[in-house]
Amino acid sequence: MSSRRSRQSSSSGSSRISDDQIIELISKLRQFLPEIRDNRRSNKVSASKVLQETCSYIRNLHREVDDLSERLSQLLSTIDADSPEAAIIRSLIQQ
Repeated sequence: MSSRRSRQSSSSGSSRISDDQIIELISKLRQFLPEIRDNRRSNKVSASKVLQETCSYIRNLHREVDDLSERLSQLLSTIDADSPEAAIIRSLIQQ
């Protein structure tokens, strides 16, 4: 059994993930990636390319979250905590 395709299971030792399951998971990842999803030849993109794009996309999302958090912190530091604007921001954050 290839170590690349095996997963450790806490209760039953190790179990193998099938090639069909890998294909299905890669297909699901394709749907989340704008660069690949919007490409007409997305089915021809290799699994390794899908995984690389997934990692890149996740890194970009993390950067966006960090940037938005910083912008929100700056915005909150410029307004009165008891103002209606602050209340709106707090309600949006809690959603």
